[in-house]
Amino acid sequence: MTTRRKYPGAADYVPRTHDLDAMRDAAGRCHGCDLYRDATQTVFGEGSPDAGTVLIGEQPGNDEDLDGHPFVGPAGHLLDRALDDIGVDRATLYLTNAVKHFRFVQRGKRRIHQQPRRTEIVACTPWLTAELDLVAPELVICLGAIATQSVLGAKAKVTELRGRTVELEHFRVGATVHPSSVLRATDRKQAYADFVDDLTQLFEQG
Repeated sequence: MTTRRKYPGAADYVPRTHDLDAMRDAAGRCHGCDLYRDATQTVFGEGSPDAGTVLIGEQPGNDEDLDGHPFVGPAGHLLDRALDDIGVDRATLYLTNAVKHFRFVQRGKRRIHQQPRRTEIVACTPWLTAELDLVAPELVICLGAIATQSVLGAKAKVTELRGRTVELEHFRVGATVHPSSVLRATDRKQAYADFVDDLTQLFEQG
């Protein structure tokens, strides 16, 4: 019988600070789950420290892992294009991921993205909670299922929530697909149009 791995979680690594730079520095030393062992580095959130809107993705991809910054790969470029199309300046936002290390499997010279496990998502949640507490946004936009479930619970479904927001205690939360799913879509043009429409609606509701 396979024993499910239990991780210590990030809570013991999260410092008591109101400084995002200090938080980012501490996250670089996090061993709350095993993903740090193979990842190049921690990829913490970036952007305006007093942003009115936070965008949350799944986890760093290969490009983010190597570069050390969120949303700098193909999905990030597509997100930038979508934000530009709706007239939102990325510099006014705070962008982060539910999980701060890249989970992958090595195949030859390539590193193939793997979805983080639920235990790894839970282990990393204290970092996301700390980021949201410090930035204190009015609107949180979850990109994809993992981000949505990290904020709204394991039963939350993007298909039921996309393009609309729900009110939580401290902010409103909206959901749409992750931009990487647009890149994988059979009809990429339609998928992109739907993604832009979702973002338009979410920013209007925020």
